[in-house]
Amino acid sequence: MASTQTRLRVIALYKELHRLGRDYPDPAYNFHKKLRGLFEKNRNLTDPQEIEKAIRLGEYIRNETLALYSLRKYRHLKRMYPNESPAEPLP
Repeated sequence: MASTQTRLRVIALYKELHRLGRDYPDPAYNFHKKLRGLFEKNRNLTDPQEIEKAIRLGEYIRNETLALYSLRKYRHLKRMYPNESPAEPLP
């Protein structure tokens, strides 16, 4: 059985990933269904090392999703403000 602290970490990670999944750019990917499936698959883990490995995987997915969102925002801003040099340099 996982400790209370580990359980709270997992629940917080699940909630954060669930919130991030709301804005996932590809609706066909079905982020929430895959997220729930991964957490349910690891539901019965008892080995602390395996639990920590699953948590690290979830944190990696969180970081990659955040990077994807940042890249999407950057690309949007780049499209909104084209890279045109002004006729005269500013003083």
